[in-house]
Amino acid sequence: MTKKVRTAVLISGRGSNLAALIAACRDKDFPAEIVLVISNVETAEGLSVAAAAHISARTISHKAYATREDFDSAIDAALSEADIALICEAGFMRIHSDVFVRKWQGRMLNIHPSLLPAFKGIRVHQQVIDAGVRISGCTVHFVVPELDSGPIIAQAAVPVYPEDTPATLQARVLVEEHKLYPAALRLVAEGKVVLRDGKAVLL
Repeated sequence: MTKKVRTAVLISGRGSNLAALIAACRDKDFPAEIVLVISNVETAEGLSVAAAAHISARTISHKAYATREDFDSAIDAALSEADIALICEAGFMRIHSDVFVRKWQGRMLNIHPSLLPAFKGIRVHQQVIDAGVRISGCTVHFVVPELDSGPIIAQAAVPVYPEDTPATLQARVLVEEHKLYPAALRLVAEGKVVLRDGKAVLL
């Protein structure tokens, strides 16, 4: 096994996808290693997930910075200090500046709880139910400046039932998220999927 790719996870909440990524990285043959967790919310439960796994974690509050660019500069400095090669966003509820995204383009992943390009943004499961679709799911994509518009690395589908609420649909999608994100990270960390000419290319 070659040296594992140093990876950071950005969070804002409970950290369930973080926990799934940490579990996957425990496999000695997994190509990535989570060495840093950053939250913009001091009370995020995911910080405890990182601490329990003995992973360095820190809070960088967006409220402490006057502009989005200044906030991203602080994050970038922490990433550089930790010698990070890949970023996984996992429920990170901030939109990055274009400068930050372009610097990390091709090395920053995000997971979204729908089958993109459908149902971007927030309150996704309510959007799905309101639209009356019968299939939803989740998407891992490369982050680009346009919200939820990056080239797709991997997707997983789940059924939507007539009796679903946002909570029941979220629970079903989350099961797939916890499998899909580690699989997508593996592909990128192994160099099997790269961002090239605005597309996710399978090598």
